[in-house]
Order: sequence, then structure tokens, then C-alpha cells
Amino acid sequence: MLVQSKLPQVGTTIFTVMSQLALEHGAVNLGQGFPDFPMSRELTDLVNQAMRDGFNQYTHMNGLPQLRQALARKAAKLYGCNIDADTDITVTPGGTYAIYTALTTVLQPGDEVIVFEPAYDSYIPNIEINGAKAVRIALEYPSYNIPWEQVRASINSRTRLIMINSPHNPTGAVLSESDIASLRSVVAGTEILLLSDEVYEHLIFDGIAHQSLLRYPDLLARSFVCFSFGKTYHCTGWKLGYCISSPELMKEFRKVHQFNCFTCDTPKQVALATYLENESAYQELGSFIQQKRDYFRQLMAETPFRCIPSHGSYFECYSYGHFSQESDRDFAIRLTRDYGIATIPVSAFYKDGKDDKVLRFCFAKQESTLEKAVEQLRRLS
Repeated sequence: MLVQSKLPQVGTTIFTVMSQLALEHGAVNLGQGFPDFPMSRELTDLVNQAMRDGFNQYTHMNGLPQLRQALARKAAKLYGCNIDADTDITVTPGGTYAIYTALTTVLQPGDEVIVFEPAYDSYIPNIEINGAKAVRIALEYPSYNIPWEQVRASINSRTRLIMINSPHNPTGAVLSESDIASLRSVVAGTEILLLSDEVYEHLIFDGIAHQSLLRYPDLLARSFVCFSFGKTYHCTGWKLGYCISSPELMKEFRKVHQFNCFTCDTPKQVALATYLENESAYQELGSFIQQKRDYFRQLMAETPFRCIPSHGSYFECYSYGHFSQESDRDFAIRLTRDYGIATIPVSAFYKDGKDDKVLRFCFAKQESTLEKAVEQLRRLS
């Protein structure tokens, strides 16, 4: 039976390729973004208790009411916003699902979506499977800042949505207040929507304030803001997240959601509703992960790589073009095969494979894992 592919140019993701290569060669995997240290014992105990207490059946389609209420309180505390738990929040099976659902909710064939590259690998396929076109704009290397004048020049009558991501995957760049001012100026007086990927909202470093779109009522009114419990609480396998939007947009989002997922894991939602009562559960996350970034950076100073500073997320990028002209994909494969360390080539985050000779490393690991990885990299010259 012949099937006409909706994504004919898409193959196996680089994350799967590099993780499989790491397994084959017994390499330390600093490629895919998952921790190798335990998540909160308190949180797992709360999940177990919820299951023992009988919270094992469907919960509300939009998410457990107590959890949505806790998230609304957290948003008010952190960003000073007034979020209605009933109309503005939907719990989803992961942040990527929330992004896909938001795009599917609003995109029509022929629409254009501005995407900044390097971009998380699901963005462009999610746009294209909905019949829309991704208008790709490269972030300024090596700072990975948004070139706002190019954004202005790219807008036309078909521009439906702009996607932003802060803290940014793969680079760890974060948006500033100046970026928000530019974004406001760009969309003012238009019908352009926004999708803000904020799955690393709490993993932000160096005393920088996270510029969530939840801070800005005028932007939130036209936005889908997507979050992840899995990234926040070091349990990526939970695949649980949520989306916050305006009541009008969320009403349409839920129409798509109800026929795709309908509802999410109940005992985990019960556990999270309780866990979020303790503000330190999320307030201390940034400093915890920054310590790992700082330690990894200290170790990497003993290698020939050059750091491209990260200010958030699980990741930091390092350039190598000053000592090797191999393509980043070939270099990443050689590191895995010959040096026992798996990374991700940043060209994989560009549709055209733009290669600045940069690799992405995940530092959300135990110190012993980071030490073992860098010990191998010291052999490079």
C-alpha cells in the first residue's frame, strides 16, 4: 500500500542517531537532553501516594483543577499575571505536544510562521504538516541574538505566527527586555500570533530574569506559552507539560486537544498540585543546574574547545573550528566512535544544515559523568 508522506524530507532525528551511536560505542551521552541523576524523592513519593489513594482514573480534560489552580498561583507569584485556571491553562502530555497542538489550532495552508534557527527540531515539521511555511531566520552567531530588522523585513500579509524560545535550545541564549520591546513593536497593529516555548523557564542562570510572555498582558493576549514539568523537575520520561493562553485562543486549543489526547496522567497531576505548594521546589532549580554548568565549563577549559556561553537550559555550545575543519556531524560521530563522548552537532538545528563548527553538550549530569566525558576530550589537540 502506497502512502504519500506528509513529511517526505524527515528521517530519524539526530537525537536518536547520536544516542544509538553512543550505545554502540559505550560512549558517555552528553547529546540528548536528559539528566542521569535522580529526580525529587518527595515528588515520586507523592505520585505513589496518589496511586495508593485511588487517583488512577481519568481527570478533567483540561487538567486536574487543583493543579491548574496551583499553576495560576505560581504564574501570579513569578510574573505578576492574572491567569484564570478554568479558561487559560490546559495540561498536556509534554511541552512538544503543547507546541504541536497550538500550531495545529491556528495554522491554515499557506500561512507563514517565522522561526529562528538553530531551532528545536520539532518546530518546522509541526508547521509543515499543517500546510504552512516556515520562514527561517538565522540567529546572529555567536551571540545567537535575534536580528529584529530582518524579522520586520520578513513580515507580510501571510505571516500568521512568530515562534520564540527562551531559554533557548540548543544555545542557552535568553531573551532580554530589549528583545521584548522589539517583539512588541513588530506585532503592534497586526493579527500576528505568538508561540513561546518556555520549557526551561526555571533553568536560567547568572541572575537573569526570565522574560516570560506571561509578564506582558498585551503579548499574552495573542500567545500560546508552553511549559514542561519533565524538564523542570528532571523527569523527562513523564512527558507532562501545559499551555497558557488567552481564553479565546485556549478555547480553540482545547478543541484540538480533546480529540488527540483528551486527558493526561492523573496521579502525577495530583502529586504536582501538592508539590507546587512549596515554592522552593522551583525557585532553587536555576542555581542547582547553574552549578552543573559552571563545573562543566571549568572542566571544558582544559580542552581545546571554545565556550559559547549559555545562560539557561540543560545545554552549552562549544566551537571547534579553530582546530578542526571537519563538518560538525562528522566530528560528532568521530568523538563518539574514537573518544567515547556523544554530543549533538548544531547544524542539525538548521533546515539547510548551516555549519558553524559548533557542538551542543548537555551538562545536566552527575559530576562523575561530566568528569568522565571531559577526560576523553582532553586528548584532543
